[in-house]
Amino acid sequence: MTTTTGTATSPTLDTERADLLDQLGAARSALLTTVRGLGDEQAGERPTVSALCLGGLIKHVASMEEDWLRFVVEGPSAMRYDLPEGVTWEDFAAGTAREYPQWAIDHQNGFQMLPGETLAGILEHYERVAARTAEIIAAVPDLSATHPLPEAPWNEPGVVRSVRRVLTHLIAETAQHAGHADILRETLDGQKSS
Repeated sequence: MTTTTGTATSPTLDTERADLLDQLGAARSALLTTVRGLGDEQAGERPTVSALCLGGLIKHVASMEEDWLRFVVEGPSAMRYDLPEGVTWEDFAAGTAREYPQWAIDHQNGFQMLPGETLAGILEHYERVAARTAEIIAAVPDLSATHPLPEAPWNEPGVVRSVRRVLTHLIAETAQHAGHADILRETLDGQKSS
């Protein structure tokens, strides 16, 4: 027996893992439907007052999933939020930092299609991320296994996240961004994804 995860087929999983991966696959499918039939230029357009574009949303979701699954495997060191020397969190939050860390620049760039990026390349990357997620979840011995969250002002000190909680977060965030993508697509060309 095999279980479909939305992008790949994996060996038999226990019911909980299969259900969680199926839900993540359904959220991914809802997101990916929003770019059906689009070219690179349309996928990079910003049809609303926000800076969001469809290609950038998919890029962001793939990056977020990749980061969280690295957290599942490596723990908090996979998601470090170090600041440059002499920069405080107050400077960073106020937008007055003399220098911004690479992770913040990468995060900002993750919401847009950069020169040279293609929708096909973004979709291929997301497919690889989805396949890797299925592999990791199949291999994790216990969905209750936890790691402490990395140090950052938005993380309460000492809080931990289980693999299960990471998966439910990914499902919720992917579904939320699929909703954003629906609005962008309809604003872009009047098409509805469903």
